[in-house]
Amino acid sequence: MAELKDLFEPLGFTVVSALELDLAEPEETESTFAGNALLKARAAMLATGSPALSDDSGLAVTALGGAPGIYSARWAGEPRDFHRAMKKVEAELKEIGATDRSAKFVCALGVVWPDGHEEVYEGEVHGQLVWPPRGERGFGYDPVFIADGETLTFGEMDPARKHDMSHRAVAVAKLKAALL
Repeated sequence: MAELKDLFEPLGFTVVSALELDLAEPEETESTFAGNALLKARAAMLATGSPALSDDSGLAVTALGGAPGIYSARWAGEPRDFHRAMKKVEAELKEIGATDRSAKFVCALGVVWPDGHEEVYEGEVHGQLVWPPRGERGFGYDPVFIADGETLTFGEMDPARKHDMSHRAVAVAKLKAALL
């Protein structure tokens, strides 16, 4: 949410979260980031009657067939614990003897209008996984991900630099180009 506010508020948009509106979180039943983003945006639009934007994003590890993927937040079970999730990713890579450390962050932004019009804007950032985790910034899997062409993990990187290149920034740029 903080990242979306940082990306949208300079454009003059007031970003209000579903949590701030006390909206129930719908069960994510779709099989893709885009499907889950639209599912959540539809639920928010129906509950508020206003245009809604939802993000579904996660880490896709090549050697793990794209896992954790849409299950990134729940990868290590409940309660959500990304330190445990990062350890699980590393353990699974070791278990299969993976030498390919390539991965990508994926973001799908679903936008739904009260008239039923829907759009999805997707962004990706490719990189490599490192172990052990490095950095205290960011969230989720940021401490184990180094974007291609960089030397710092997203967890070490200045947040403004990450915002300039993240999967979410790529998706937001596509949304801005299409809608603004």
